Amino acid sequence: MALEKLEALEARIRSLVQLTQELKREKASLEADLRKTRERLMKQEEESRRWEAERAAVQSRIEKVLGDLDILGCMADPKEVALEQNRAG
Repeated sequence: MALEKLEALEARIRSLVQLTQELKREKASLEADLRKTRERLMKQEEESRRWEAERAAVQSRIEKVLGDLDILGCMADPKEVALEQNRAG
């Protein structure tokens, strides 16, 4: 009986050792996946910052062009007003 108990204990220990080894391999794999995911996230954040900077630059350029168009619009208005005044007067 003592021998049977010892064999059962050995079998349980072997099973635990295998489980521990499997868990260590799985942990290593998960850590590698996490590292790769973090690297991808950093690249995505970098790209997002770049896109945001480009968006801000484009917005600034559009606002400048719109401002220039407003200036041209203001310049055209006095001429039209002057022409209308000359026609009326």
